[in-house]
Amino acid sequence: MKWNLRLAAAQRDIWKSSQLQAMLADAGLVISAGKMSNLWSGQPVTIRLDDLDIICEVLGCEPNDLMVREPEKARAQRPASTPARAAVAGERPRLERRVGRTEPPL
Repeated sequence: MKWNLRLAAAQRDIWKSSQLQAMLADAGLVISAGKMSNLWSGQPVTIRLDDLDIICEVLGCEPNDLMVREPEKARAQRPASTPARAAVAGERPRLERRVGRTEPPL
């Protein structure tokens, strides 16, 4: 996924992170300077759905305006040999058989 907060903000004439930070605070989402910097110029590893909802409300956008899929990156990270690919290539997928009982989770 590509994070496009700056582009979405720029399309709404918001050019500074501090301007967006103040708008978010007015909407009830208080964000620290460090977290705002990461949202503005980086790619957040996680974002709370409640926070995303408020950001979208303030910007008047949808989540898909902030996050853009990058299918080519997902394809590049896939392992070369999977059962689905093996079946396509005409190979027989290898199944592992477990013997005996497994232990219950702790």
